[in-house]
Amino acid sequence: MSTPRRFALPQRLTMAEAAGVATQLQAAATEAGPWQVDASALQQFDSSALSVLLQARRLGAAQVLGMPPKLTALAELYGVAEVVTGAV
Repeated sequence: MSTPRRFALPQRLTMAEAAGVATQLQAAATEAGPWQVDASALQQFDSSALSVLLQARRLGAAQVLGMPPKLTALAELYGVAEVVTGAV
């Protein structure tokens, strides 16, 4: 079994950065093989980060790793935590 590729999110992911990150994510998703999203670098974010993570899951990311506690709480508030993390 191969090690999944990782798509690392930047330190800042707000509405201003979301479109650019989503474009990079789309390109990364076209590469063959399993992949994951690494959210451990995120320090400044808004609900746009959840949108990007949901897109990652739709594009086939196996899971999201390293979600900061505040982003996890935001995902829980919106009712998407299990979908975002891949726990379903």
